[in-house]
Parts: sequence; C-alpha cells; structure tokens
Amino acid sequence: MEKEPITIKGLEKLKKELVFLKEKKRPEIIAAIAEARSHGDLKENAEYHAAKEQQSLKEGRIQEIEDTIARANVIDVTKINNDGKVIFGSTVYLQNLDTGKEIYYHIVGKEEADLKQKLIYYKSPIGKGLIGKNKKDLVEITTPSGVKNFEIIDVKYIEIEIS
Repeated sequence: MEKEPITIKGLEKLKKELVFLKEKKRPEIIAAIAEARSHGDLKENAEYHAAKEQQSLKEGRIQEIEDTIARANVIDVTKINNDGKVIFGSTVYLQNLDTGKEIYYHIVGKEEADLKQKLIYYKSPIGKGLIGKNKKDLVEITTPSGVKNFEIIDVKYIEIEIS
C-alpha cells in the first residue's frame, strides 16, 4: 500500500468531506430511495434509478476518501528546516522568464490539487519540474501548453489554506 503525501489542511478537508457524505448525503440518498420505492414499479421509476446512481457515486467517493486517509502520509512543512529547496508542501514563487510575470504555486497531493487556488499536484508536469530544485534556480518545464522557463524567486514552508 503506497503512502500518499498530504498536507495537514488537505487531510482536514478530506475528513470534513467524509463526515458530510456519511452524515448528511448518505441519509438523504437512502430517504430518496425509500421515497422512490414507495411509488411502485421500480422498472419504470426514474427517481429510483437516479437515487441509486447517486448512492453508487457517493459510496464510491466515500471509499476513495477512506482509502486516501488510510494511506495518508501527513507532511507538516512548517516543521521542516527551510533550506530553499522545493519539496512537497512548499510554496514556490516563480518568475516566468518568457512573460516576466510572477506566479506562485503550493505543491500538494492529488486530493488537494486545484489550479484555481494555485494548488498543484506534485506529480503534475510543473510539480515534477520544481520538486528538488532550489531558490534562484532556472527551470525549464514542459507543460501540455509548451515549454515554460522559470526562475525560482523564493521557496517558503508555510501552512496553506484550502477551501
């Protein structure tokens, strides 16, 4: 069973989602199935089939979360001595050498990744291109949209917010 690195905030978010699914969604779906069953013939009952499909999706997600939590290797980046190296959980400040724009990313686990929030999966092209590099390094990363050139301006080991 391969361990899955995750930040403290990422694990908290997963646990909240699990509680929500088990305590709120599961009973709602069970009630919807019971309601649909009471309407008679199940072969022709679209509500029943929709509720069963919802149940299947939610139960699959519950299993996925429980599996991730069981394999979680929680990394508290704030407890690691910051030597300027890009590691899992670090926040990397970059300058795009092609455009001059500055950008930052938090390097996180699969369950936490959300590009809109600048949370990138450590195994993504950018994540893989940055891990192990150091502050002031010049980095060339091949992304789906082409080759990008960055300079690592700074690397911070801070706790991040995940919404």
